Amino acid sequence: MILMSSQRWICSRTAVYNLNYHIIWCSKYRRRVLKNQIRQRLIILLQEKAKEINVKIESMEIMEDYVHLFVTADPTSCPHWIIQQFKGYTSRKLRKEFKELTTRLPTLWTRSYYIESVGHISDDTIKKYIEDQKGR
Repeated sequence: MILMSSQRWICSRTAVYNLNYHIIWCSKYRRRVLKNQIRQRLIILLQEKAKEINVKIESMEIMEDYVHLFVTADPTSCPHWIIQQFKGYTSRKLRKEFKELTTRLPTLWTRSYYIESVGHISDDTIKKYIEDQKGR
């Protein structure tokens, strides 16, 4: 993967692309469990999985009951698959490491999610929106 000089496009052997997604998902029942050590571990796990599946996390904010991500992916990675990878991996690892998650929730994440494709013009807006979530 090569980033072109404009920083807007990425080149692979077969494609030039700029695919960004704003992704949001919630904890089951919107329980406020994503704090302290769980939050810190979740950040690490998301970064590990992103590296493994060749997705770049441009911006991330973990609230107590939901996750905001702004990611860049290649055209061979289906958005649903990306979310499935993030949610499945983090749920498995966190529920194994933090037993309080297994006693309070039948599953860590809801089955649903929000995703929006983001064009070049509005990516700064999405990043600012995610960063502004801290103050809420």
